[in-house]
Amino acid sequence: MKANNSNHGLPDDGLVPIRTVSSLTGVNSVTLRAWERRYELVKPIRTPKGHRLYTMAHVDLIHQVVALLDNGMSIGQVRQVLETDKTRPGPVPEPTTPFDLWLNYQDRLLRAVAAFDDGELGEVYHEVLSLYPVDIVTHRLIMPLLRELGERWMQGSGSIAEEHFFSVFLRNKLGARFHHLSRNRAGPKLLAAGLPGEQHEVGLLLFALAALDRDYQVVLLGPNTPLLELPPVVERVAIQAIVLSGSADIAAPVIEQELPSLCRMVAMPVFIGGRITDHCFDAITAAGAIPLGDDLNLALRGIDATLARR
Repeated sequence: MKANNSNHGLPDDGLVPIRTVSSLTGVNSVTLRAWERRYELVKPIRTPKGHRLYTMAHVDLIHQVVALLDNGMSIGQVRQVLETDKTRPGPVPEPTTPFDLWLNYQDRLLRAVAAFDDGELGEVYHEVLSLYPVDIVTHRLIMPLLRELGERWMQGSGSIAEEHFFSVFLRNKLGARFHHLSRNRAGPKLLAAGLPGEQHEVGLLLFALAALDRDYQVVLLGPNTPLLELPPVVERVAIQAIVLSGSADIAAPVIEQELPSLCRMVAMPVFIGGRITDHCFDAITAAGAIPLGDDLNLALRGIDATLARR
């Protein structure tokens, strides 16, 4: 993309639109605009019509911001670090108050769940996702909160009703966000589904959202999908990889018998994510699939690398 520097002071080349930046960094456009508007972290170049354009220096800065956030900092702390350390590049500093931000968000969500307060849940949810990339929110907030709700139920301080209330809320919000973001994606197309016997879909939805942020196209089938149903989908759609998710209690025959059959039937990578990879890593590899673990960022990096080699 070219720009006329004689009239507008824009660089001659290397400018990319916000959608491309989102694909390169995994930070969605809403969050990038919030960082610009509320914190002045990343200031793009504006065309005469007001469109945002970014240089690769902007992209490098966004990667630095994401690294600091992933290290436990709040967005406010990141701004302070960048302002005081502009001329002294070096290793990413440790956060001064690790995890306080996320514990505060978790406490707010827990209180809203205990009160069955859908409005407060929505307010906190939209606030955090407007400021932080979805994979960081997932790692720092959503998954710890789901574990906390489960532990509260087991200890008698919570209830199944609370866990179901939050799960339904999250599933609805993530589903709506998925359908909103899935339009006009141009990257490789992934077929995503839950393994047979997997009844939960929150993890799968979180993966799909993180993939969309990186400009992947995602065909989402949902939980508990028979593996023999996948090859006909692959034949009709230009799928470039299959991504399956599962928890630790998936039945052994699924991994030892059904998964190898699927891998033989399709000519593309089959990835497995979720906690099942902790217990069945060797069996998944022996079946011909690629274990990803349950870290969304690392999983998507693994998919990126695999597809780049093909």
